[in-house]
Amino acid sequence: MTDYALFYWPVPFRGHFVRYVLAYAGAAWEEPDTEALLAIKSAPVADQPAPMMAPPMLHDLRAGLWLSQLSAILMHLGERHDLLPPDAAARTLTLKLICDAGDVLEEVTRNCGAQMWTPATWADFTADRLPRWMEIFEETGRRHGLEPQGGHILGTDRPSLADLAAAALWHTMADKLPPLAPMLDRHAPAIAGLCARIASQPSIAEMRAEWDRSHGDVWCGGRIEASLRAVLGC
Repeated sequence: MTDYALFYWPVPFRGHFVRYVLAYAGAAWEEPDTEALLAIKSAPVADQPAPMMAPPMLHDLRAGLWLSQLSAILMHLGERHDLLPPDAAARTLTLKLICDAGDVLEEVTRNCGAQMWTPATWADFTADRLPRWMEIFEETGRRHGLEPQGGHILGTDRPSLADLAAAALWHTMADKLPPLAPMLDRHAPAIAGLCARIASQPSIAEMRAEWDRSHGDVWCGGRIEASLRAVLGC
């Protein structure tokens, strides 16, 4: 039986956060086509299965629950699949890291393409804010014993939702936009190591390989990705 239906654009961006978790948890899911997504997104709010503005949207078929907002979806999946730390403080830190990841996505895409990158604006961003975001994740992991060769971002004894979210952010970005990989290695070597370990988990690696065969190297798509690739030279 299919456990979930994920409604999202055919790009990694926010979608891979959910896909990483579902793959790692061994869940069965389907991704309805863009036409089905647009039908929900554009429907009057009163006619939507759950009030929403934009994807991702997840339908938990077993629970009969519809959710939008990436952070809510991930926390729900964390609870459902025992991917959250046992103590309240670490659960709150998990949510904080997911929110940080969302902020990184917004900044790298200039508020989802509201503006395009130029060489000057990209130089400013990569001189300060993007490395600082990498260092924020790195320092969080360091304070919980994370090293390039081992450990987890919140000190858990196995991968948790926070590790999956970190990898879905940084590994996907560095994989699809390769010139960013050396920056991640330089500013967040322990995070780079963690991301490589998570991305190579068999179920996640299989999902990624299948995705890449079907969709190629796209990351977020659209004009904003074109402007990113222009300033990165890739």
